[in-house]
Amino acid sequence: MRPVNLIPPESRRGESAPLRTGPLVYVVLGLLVAVLAGITAMALTDNRIADRKDEIARLEAEDAAASARAQRLSAYTQFRALREQRVATVTSLADSRFDWERVMRELSLILPDNVWLVSLNASASPEAGAGGAASASGGASGSGLRSSAPGPALEISGCATGQEAVAGFLTALKDIDGVTRVGVQSSALAEQSSAGTSGGGGASGGGSSDDCRTRAFITKFEIVVAFDAAPVPVTAAPASVTAAPPVDPATSTTSEGG
Repeated sequence: MRPVNLIPPESRRGESAPLRTGPLVYVVLGLLVAVLAGITAMALTDNRIADRKDEIARLEAEDAAASARAQRLSAYTQFRALREQRVATVTSLADSRFDWERVMRELSLILPDNVWLVSLNASASPEAGAGGAASASGGASGSGLRSSAPGPALEISGCATGQEAVAGFLTALKDIDGVTRVGVQSSALAEQSSAGTSGGGGASGGGSSDDCRTRAFITKFEIVVAFDAAPVPVTAAPASVTAAPPVDPATSTTSEGG
């Protein structure tokens, strides 16, 4: 027969007595654990935020210090850039420099006795020679021959005792160091004012005030001497030389038929 306990539950003692607290204790305990976890997470988050703020402040301070240092050194950077620019400019000018003094010295050595110059224009480029002295003196400046030579060139205008003397002068000009081409713009006697090897540069008539043809056998010429192998400068400035006034050849010079 099965025993039955007739004692009320609230009056029981021992192992058979039920718990008096119920599930409320577990609920409260869970809430406490959740609150503790939340407080711990908030503390950790606050610490992490504080660390990030400190790192941001440190980085901002370093950035400000670097900016101030860069500002102090900017003058040196600008000076270095200016120095490099000027060195490049000087190097370019030095590389493109043309020895006109040597050319003039060699020209004076090869100039024949039966040839004399009226005008001479030495230019480093066609643009530089466009306003040279030879143009004002009736020379070959601005001619088609000069515009076809991109580098340094001589534009020579003068007279000789005949066409053979002009041909000899052309041959002598080729002996100048660096000469690559010698072109004749015009070459004519006094009565052949329209003669010329290429159009647009004929010699002026015998009655012109700047005409050096004082005798019937004298030939007036305009010649362009090109130095194509020379480097072309970045900025070319004309170097104009005006020759001495023409001198009549000796009266004993024999007349050439041209």
